[in-house]
Amino acid sequence: MMPSVQTPIINPALKGFGCLRCSHEIPVGDWFEGCPQCLSRGQPTSLRPMLEKSPSKLGDPHKSGLWRYSGWLPYLQGVTLGEGNTSTIDMQVLARDLGLRKIGLKNEGQNPSGSHKDRMSCLVVTRALDMGAKKVVAASSGNAGASIALYAAAAGLECSVICTPAVSSIFRRAITMTGAQVLTVEASAERWDLMAEMVTHQGWFPATNYLNPPVGSNPFGVDGLKSIAFELFEAGVTASLDAVVVPTSRGDLLWGIYRGFVELREAGLVQAIPRLYAVEPFPRIAQVLEGAHPQSWFPGETELFSIGGATVAYQALAAIEGSGGGAIVVDDAAVERDQITLARNGCFAELSSAATLTGLRRLLDQGRIRHGESVVLIATAHGYKELPGTGRTK
Repeated sequence: MMPSVQTPIINPALKGFGCLRCSHEIPVGDWFEGCPQCLSRGQPTSLRPMLEKSPSKLGDPHKSGLWRYSGWLPYLQGVTLGEGNTSTIDMQVLARDLGLRKIGLKNEGQNPSGSHKDRMSCLVVTRALDMGAKKVVAASSGNAGASIALYAAAAGLECSVICTPAVSSIFRRAITMTGAQVLTVEASAERWDLMAEMVTHQGWFPATNYLNPPVGSNPFGVDGLKSIAFELFEAGVTASLDAVVVPTSRGDLLWGIYRGFVELREAGLVQAIPRLYAVEPFPRIAQVLEGAHPQSWFPGETELFSIGGATVAYQALAAIEGSGGGAIVVDDAAVERDQITLARNGCFAELSSAATLTGLRRLLDQGRIRHGESVVLIATAHGYKELPGTGRTK
């Protein structure tokens, strides 16, 4: 598919948004801070787009990539750079070595900017265009910033990406090459403060979260991540799929994949939802699942910059609870070894993506994934996007 900026067409079946926590329904609109009712109670909670009914078929044969599933998304057409339709690699040797029936690796590094974030950025920028916005902003020191900058440039929108000094030279160059502006603040949480000011007082359209405690990224964008589940289904992977292992920070990807499987089940296309396991570099979600307050601060240090951060969003908990999955903590040194293992088995993934293999090993050791099961690992970005020893988060 060639790069294209088509006039945005909203899905006429879109009837509104529903809260993940309280199920409150609200009209179609830009609810950047999530559910108003939950927010008023001090519990920021994401929203999901709701359709009047599911389409009669999963994919449109006249479209490709993510937009093949436009009938299931908030928009029928909009901005595209050819995102989606990424490969699922059959890791036969790894499956045999680990005693599993099958390991599939969904290689999201094949997207235009090199990460799964493109599945969100195309819809965020489409929504911004439809609302007449002239400028978009994201808080990111990595993949999300590079992605939204690329899509904003394609659509002719001004873009700012708010980073910390930890942003690597690779990501800084990827962002600035598009003409986007990099704004630097000292601490990760300060990114949200600056972004909130830009959104509420300067008219910028937000692509990512800016609340603290967090609510998650723009719901129009997060909905695009459902397409990963749809592609796994059409690739024939879901027939015997037991678990999906996902690199996780605040859970946009985890929730999006979960929601995709829910909709497949509601449409009668799958009978069961695979267990979703969040992989994290230090315990955040794991602590909440054990009883810690979900809005606590969970500090830690890691080289896995794509899944760093010290907060937990409700959407991650909802996906884990709904799928019967869990969270697993990995350490940097083991992930570095597994990055090499993945490369020698056909996928050069960024360090945070390689964490899924490490997480899988730990889940097997703990008996939470059983020998003989079938598993998919999500590789969120490719390894060319990082320099060893840079981008440490805390």
